[in-house]
Amino acid sequence: MSTLRTSWLAALIPPATTASRPEQLRASIGALIALGLTGFLCSLLNHDMASWLVGPMGASSVLLFAVPASPLAQPWSVIGGNTVSALVGVATVHFIHDPLLAAPVAGGAAIAAMFALRCLHPPGGAVALTAVLGGAAVSAMGFRFALIPVMLNSVLMVSGALVYNNLTGRRYPHGQHAGVQHLHATADAAPSARLGFTSEDLDAVLKRYGQVLDVSRDDLEEIIVATESHAYGRRFGVITCGAIMSKDVVSLEFATELGEAWRLMRHHRVHALPVLNRARRVIGIISQSDFLAHSDLGDPVTLGARLRQFIGRTLTTHSDKPEVVGQIMTSNVTTAKVNTPIVELVPLMADTGLHHIPVVDAENRFAGIVTQSDLVAALYQGRLAEMPLVA
Repeated sequence: MSTLRTSWLAALIPPATTASRPEQLRASIGALIALGLTGFLCSLLNHDMASWLVGPMGASSVLLFAVPASPLAQPWSVIGGNTVSALVGVATVHFIHDPLLAAPVAGGAAIAAMFALRCLHPPGGAVALTAVLGGAAVSAMGFRFALIPVMLNSVLMVSGALVYNNLTGRRYPHGQHAGVQHLHATADAAPSARLGFTSEDLDAVLKRYGQVLDVSRDDLEEIIVATESHAYGRRFGVITCGAIMSKDVVSLEFATELGEAWRLMRHHRVHALPVLNRARRVIGIISQSDFLAHSDLGDPVTLGARLRQFIGRTLTTHSDKPEVVGQIMTSNVTTAKVNTPIVELVPLMADTGLHHIPVVDAENRFAGIVTQSDLVAALYQGRLAEMPLVA
């Protein structure tokens, strides 16, 4: 009996939210500001209390500021869902005069309309009921109720969420993530997608689940991938970049001549070198691909001659062609921290084509570099250590 009571309590009382105290405070402050400004601005247009702020905006504020990544909280969902629901509610009143019948019809029709227009927003159901049960003031507005206050309220609330969420470090609107694209533009799946679950597996499970999720499909896939990575680290031990990186690394400066950079790469038999400033912070990386890209690629027969001519230029030639490392290096460099688990580098190297990832310390100063060879060797040794010895 106690087990049954416990299961009922677990079903009735959901687990506590995973949001931290700062996140909870941030959401509360955002809702307070947005609702206050929306009510104030609308009151300037009309002194009628019903035209200031409609009650369902309180529910919209929960989505906009507490869960801004939700598909139900995106601009079209908020503005379209609330406005369409208001129109449905007002139209229902015109055809059905009995509130007891009009209210459920308006609620059901509003949900159907939001699904059809891809703007599902839970407070929209409350907006439809407000249009039916809002009293004489709402009835007198007619279809104008859908524009002012509902659509105006929604636009102002979304504008507030757009400004506040981005100022406080949360991306809004929360667009869909682009799927992993195969770097070589072939029909093969990206390397990281060839093992484990696939997008088709996720789509099949979601179809069988048959319910609307308050999280986008792409965010869900990202969460599952991150969970797999975390589970891998828990099972096989966490190997960090600091444990496998090369520390004695030849580096370049912005003003290093191209000829010297090429000589160093050839001498040390490496394909790329980091470019550092005087504070030893990474400002770029130069690879053999950068040299080729700036050598006027054309006839492969004369490529060698053109590459030698390009590398042989010096600062005394007064040419408009690049002559120092800083002019051809890749400036937008992906880096990792010393304590970053190496499993986080797998999708970067497998799917985005990165072959060298500079590693920085807690002060963002260059500490070493991890290559694809380092990563493969570390993953192999990690799995090898877990294999049982055969007698």
